[in-house]
Amino acid sequence: MIKKVSNAIVIGSGFGGIASALRLNKLGFKVTLVERLDTLGGRARVFQKEGYRHDAGPTVITAPFLFEELYELFDKKLSDYLNFVPLDPWYRFYFHDGKTFDYRPSIEDTNDEIRKFDKSDVEGYENLLKTSKDIFQIGFEKLSDKPFSSFWEMVKQIPSLLKLKSYLTVSQLVNGKLKNEYLRKAFSIHPLLVGGNPFTTTSIYALIHYLERKWGVFFCMGGTGKIVHELEKLMKETGIEIKKNADVERIVIKDNKAKGVIIKDGKEIHADVIICNADPPTVYKEMLDLPYRKNRLVKPEKLTQYSMGLFVLFFGSKKKYPSVAHHTIWMAERYKDLLKDIFENKILTEDFSLYIHRPTATDETFAPSGKDSFYVLCPVPNLQASINWEIEGPLLKDKIVKALSETIMPNLVKNIEADFWMTPKDFKNDYRSMYGAGFSIAPIFSQSAWFRYHNKDKHISNLYFSTAGAHPGAGIPGVLCSAKVVEKLVKKDFQLN
Repeated sequence: MIKKVSNAIVIGSGFGGIASALRLNKLGFKVTLVERLDTLGGRARVFQKEGYRHDAGPTVITAPFLFEELYELFDKKLSDYLNFVPLDPWYRFYFHDGKTFDYRPSIEDTNDEIRKFDKSDVEGYENLLKTSKDIFQIGFEKLSDKPFSSFWEMVKQIPSLLKLKSYLTVSQLVNGKLKNEYLRKAFSIHPLLVGGNPFTTTSIYALIHYLERKWGVFFCMGGTGKIVHELEKLMKETGIEIKKNADVERIVIKDNKAKGVIIKDGKEIHADVIICNADPPTVYKEMLDLPYRKNRLVKPEKLTQYSMGLFVLFFGSKKKYPSVAHHTIWMAERYKDLLKDIFENKILTEDFSLYIHRPTATDETFAPSGKDSFYVLCPVPNLQASINWEIEGPLLKDKIVKALSETIMPNLVKNIEADFWMTPKDFKNDYRSMYGAGFSIAPIFSQSAWFRYHNKDKHISNLYFSTAGAHPGAGIPGVLCSAKVVEKLVKKDFQLN
């Protein structure tokens, strides 16, 4: 343990920030967590409107043991505070022609669904899972919680990465195993859940298939907001100081060492360690003085690729839609070309694909009695595109409601109420996300592992990153593992046991 108590500041209260605050608290640091909004959670905050509750961001829970670890730090049991329930199906895919595919916890049930499209792809799916397990054993078990501060750490893994054909994209890997076009779409969408285009994202992210098989897909009763609420209580109980409405204007650096932060009200907070749960590009561009603003990626800024933007529509329905699953992927006819328009051409098209979250399928407290709560996520270009969201936002909302009303949610046009939405502009304004990107930089091969933002700055000896833009990446497992990486780095730097 630390002989002299040192101070740590965590900037941002997303799951990566909360986990880092708890882990450093356990190491003996006096931790202060600063959050620019009036509630904790970052993208995992909660909205309330007219009796409806909405989780604002992450809704798919995998690898719940990573939350369990945070409670175990303080000799507590997660099950005393949170109730994770398994989902079935994990996801329901609704295709443009009305066909559906349920991705289910049982492999045999999933195989029955696969047979509806192509019997020969049952064997292909088995091969996909085997390959995913191989990738998982390297990408998750060996690399996800390991620092990539040194290029040689990356070099040591090259033989394993080549053996796993990590130079392939997720789409190339899936298409090499499956023949049916519908199934190829369904089994290659996982990169979109962490901000990547399946046609450019490294196949390392195919490990998500096995990760889901190993631990399942869950929902926390009360939502991800409930997780944030309980973790906030845990932080307070363990002595972590929490400052809300505290937007960091500048990180103070002296002699290549972070000395503290200046809040926008002018107050300065001193620290021996600073951990950023904020978006790394924003930290370097807006929070650091020259010469520390230099982009820390290997590639120049003009070649850096960011994740897509998100248009997120929240609403309630006056009636229930029991045939809509907890998680639904509503897919347009176009797939590759639509994603190219979003990620590369950066244009807002007439067609779209959607992720639909219906928490009331599992937890009826999200809506008034007899009603449903919905969150619909539509991938769109980020703010590198010239889109007037004041005009396009309402138009896109109407298109989405019309499309759902004509397919899986009959008469939604007449039943929708209490609706509001977020655009990439809101992601930039609320979360200080560069270009309003939904998941920071994109998870392509040249922006992964050592090529991603490092968990520790190369020149500022006590500035760390536990966030989606840093290694290992976005998603709840990613940022929780990022906090574990930071913990290891701090223990090494402060010579702690």
